[in-house]
Amino acid sequence: MNWVDIYRRRVTTAERAVTDIRSGDRVWVHPGCNTPVRLIEAMVARAPELQNVEVAHILTVASAPYVAPGMEGRFRHRALFMGGNVREAVNAGRADFVPIHLHEIPKLISSGFMPIDVALVHVSPPDEHGFCSFGVGVDATKAAVESARTTIALVNQQMPRTLGDSFVHVSKLSHVVEVDEPVLELAMAPEISEVARRIGRNVASLIPDGATLQMGIGEIPDAVLIYLKDKKHLGVHTEMFSDGLVGLFEAGVVTNERKTLHRGKIVTSFVLGTRKAFSFVDNNPFMEFHPNEYVNDPFIVAQNDNMVAINSALSVDLTGQVCADSIGTFVYSGFGGQLDFIRGAARSKGGVPIIALPSTAKNGTLSRIADTLLPGSGVVTTRADVHYVVTEHGIANLHGRSLRERARQLIDIAHPDFREQLERAAAARKLL
Repeated sequence: MNWVDIYRRRVTTAERAVTDIRSGDRVWVHPGCNTPVRLIEAMVARAPELQNVEVAHILTVASAPYVAPGMEGRFRHRALFMGGNVREAVNAGRADFVPIHLHEIPKLISSGFMPIDVALVHVSPPDEHGFCSFGVGVDATKAAVESARTTIALVNQQMPRTLGDSFVHVSKLSHVVEVDEPVLELAMAPEISEVARRIGRNVASLIPDGATLQMGIGEIPDAVLIYLKDKKHLGVHTEMFSDGLVGLFEAGVVTNERKTLHRGKIVTSFVLGTRKAFSFVDNNPFMEFHPNEYVNDPFIVAQNDNMVAINSALSVDLTGQVCADSIGTFVYSGFGGQLDFIRGAARSKGGVPIIALPSTAKNGTLSRIADTLLPGSGVVTTRADVHYVVTEHGIANLHGRSLRERARQLIDIAHPDFREQLERAAAARKLL
């Protein structure tokens, strides 16, 4: 039987496909802009028939009806990185949070430690050889498909065909649900604040020509991009690709010609963006998509000379501990790839690991440079791992510095309204 016959035999409706989900199963949901909304809705419609189904995923870009009040005993979410759609459920105790580095998630699955029974995925149509692309997100989904008992695929005519280690053959798909609809989008910030621009300018000053970049999504990374227009021969090796990087390529800033790993290629694992980015990555040989166990592996990252990692934080204490996943005991997001890239950049020849954050929160009433972290706060990047900390007020280089030296540098980049208070706190702790 050729692949076309296999494919046609497996085409069905979402409602029929999800009948393969059984009570007690663990279901993987394709995250990011790949979130298969139609399959999720069909699964949740079966709630009265199901018990103790665990739904595991990283950040999804859609509602998450399986965590709604009243779904207890039917579904329980396992969050490997949180978005706003599941944050309340985790903190209310209706869902679980797993602190883990992004590069380790595929191994959780492939090792059998977190086996997947059913994978809900969102892919491109098959090519002439019967291979569907994972489209705008390979992430940990490739590992989930390779180990799942059942794979239910939303095959979308509008899903980009991305290149690299990003394909699954139709023979691996248990059920196929065909659609022709726009891929979910995540837009850049409509306006970039003056604070973010000043942070972006400070970060850009640390980026040399020929550097290879990793950056996340949000106002600060978008602001950094504004100040890179005069740089030359930049490369990209990043877990997440977004719209702003398209502009740098079109401006001739990103060429990848000086990369020491995958020269000439942008390497990424998933896209969080809009049609602008989706159109750029579609069938583009300039792009290589790989799973997170490769893209985020610190030892792979370190093979890029002049690796610049730009990550954000919620707060940094005077000793350099970086809190990025919680506000006190309130769990906010997750580890993601922050420490993967901070450590990778630190091991890179000429590497620059950066934590960037505004100096204040809550409309200027709270200093993000803190004497101590709030009780219960999680530390994502340890004080031994931190190098550069950047705010709109300057740059602190903490690597190899004593606690006293760190306190001084961090106070100097805190908001002026809080410096005297921080100095008193530091003096009381004998840090100054």
